[in-house]
Amino acid sequence: MSRLAQTHGLTDVQREILSTVRDFVDKEIIPVATELEHRDEYPQDIVDGLRELGLFGLMIPEEYGGLGESLLTYALCVEEIARGWMSVSGIINTHFIVAYMLKQHGTQEQKDHFLPRMAAGDVRGAFSMSEPALGSDVSAISSKAVRDGEEYVLNGQKMWLTNGGTSSLVAVLVRSDEGHPEGTAPHKSMTTFLVEKEPGFGEVRPGLTIPGKIDKMGYKGVDTTELVMDGLRLPANRVLGGVTGRGFYQMMDGVEVGRVNVAARGCGVAQRAFELGVRYAQQRHTFGKQIARHQAIQFKLAEMATKVEAAHAMMVNAARKKDSGERNDLEAGMAKYLASEYCKEVVEDAFRIHGGYGFSKEYEIERLYREAPMLLIGEGTAEIQKMIIGRRLLEEYRFQG
Repeated sequence: MSRLAQTHGLTDVQREILSTVRDFVDKEIIPVATELEHRDEYPQDIVDGLRELGLFGLMIPEEYGGLGESLLTYALCVEEIARGWMSVSGIINTHFIVAYMLKQHGTQEQKDHFLPRMAAGDVRGAFSMSEPALGSDVSAISSKAVRDGEEYVLNGQKMWLTNGGTSSLVAVLVRSDEGHPEGTAPHKSMTTFLVEKEPGFGEVRPGLTIPGKIDKMGYKGVDTTELVMDGLRLPANRVLGGVTGRGFYQMMDGVEVGRVNVAARGCGVAQRAFELGVRYAQQRHTFGKQIARHQAIQFKLAEMATKVEAAHAMMVNAARKKDSGERNDLEAGMAKYLASEYCKEVVEDAFRIHGGYGFSKEYEIERLYREAPMLLIGEGTAEIQKMIIGRRLLEEYRFQG
């Protein structure tokens, strides 16, 4: 709804970008999203349209062919896209995490080689931290890189790669003990490698296999995969930043961007759920009047709209904090936690408003009901966010006594 989730202080350029994206969502995504989602079909036409709009280069600096926009602009675009179909926002999220990590931490050669092609959408990014037995404990990564002359040999299995099949560049976090004596803290012996590959499934380059798509409850259309490295050889110049042992910090910097993105996705899905709920409440009649005229439904709508506004405000604050160059792990954690939880609640209330029809695949709310849970675990569970928030609060409010 136009009155909800407004962002003050935007430039004319930002408003024009957002207007263009919203029009694209209304015309090209919403009308086909549910059908494509039910078929678990990759939205190639939509992705091509985003490429024509320049969205793949939104945050990449102008010197590399991008638009050079802020994280705030990007997050607001993600919010609009997720309002249409959350899976599409996932396609560009992982791409931008990799582009951001290259911009912030890459060598000049790496930036020159990758960023112009990423801005054009010719190279699509994915990033990989998780492993089958890992969960939230990043320090337990077992995939490993071993130096062999001028190359590194990588072995191990990674899990939950968004864009794993369609991407052509994957940022992979592995353990690398080279130069790090025994007893070094685990997070200081991790390295991010830039792995170029062919899009598709099966063996996509010697030593690297993408087995196939993982079948999911929701978040369909976008490909989520495993990644198996078995003697994968990479030249030393594909270590992100050119120095080993910095991978954990590079990835965490990228994940902060990802958490703002997940918050934005939660805001977008919640907005759409509210739109569907408030519309249906005015179409459905019981006891001689619109159900929207029943106090119980009005209470639900009031709570839903308030949650949409609150989540949006926190997401915008986290994005602006990151854009300012300040540390934003507290704000990003809060925004991701609140937006994902509120998204789940708003979607469920919209589902309840639809009654039995909400259980039918003919209604859009059924798709949203299956998509919202992914936000509760993506880019760190609620429990991880609360750990981050709690530790940062103790830093800020340290008692001196």
